[in-house]
Amino acid sequence: MKRMFTTLCAAVLLFACDDRTETKVASATTNAPEPELDSATMMKNWQSYMTPGEAHKMMASMNGEWTGDITMWMAPDAPPTKSTGTAVNKMIMGGRYQQSTHTGSWDGMPFEGQSTLAFDNAKQTYISTWIDNMGTGIMIMEGKYDSTTKVMNLKGKMVDPTSGKELNVRETFRVIDDNTHLMEMFCDTRDGKEYKNMEIKYTRKK
Repeated sequence: MKRMFTTLCAAVLLFACDDRTETKVASATTNAPEPELDSATMMKNWQSYMTPGEAHKMMASMNGEWTGDITMWMAPDAPPTKSTGTAVNKMIMGGRYQQSTHTGSWDGMPFEGQSTLAFDNAKQTYISTWIDNMGTGIMIMEGKYDSTTKVMNLKGKMVDPTSGKELNVRETFRVIDDNTHLMEMFCDTRDGKEYKNMEIKYTRKK
């Protein structure tokens, strides 16, 4: 515990040093010096950054086991393929992140994937990561949640394994009710035209 506390203190000290350096650079550029933050204010800001809030409570409401009815389109004019899967959501690291474990099958092969959803208190935005056994990369998306429409809109990049190039990807996640969610995924074709390539309807099992 002492070692962990020492490490944390060192990290905070390093952050403080970097912050002062950036302040000096900004001051030299704009000739408008900004006051340096005292250690108490910096610790208060860090405490605020690390404390779960209402966004994290919303994420926690999605905890549990879900059945997914999956529809995929491999190309804009391709017929849909259907399958089912299971997703298990749980909050980790003291309620700061949601981890989702996905299992199912695709084209006769076992499928497994894992996602992490975060709400960054400083940036005031959601960040999603995704990995699965059908690739070796990490997809990262970022966006906002509209509490009025109950829709989360995320945008990011994915790799086209054929060309090796990154393509735009977009996801909407809609909370229909406490027991029903709808995820829709859109990505660009190689000529830059967006199409819907996946839809998953989640129904709560428990």
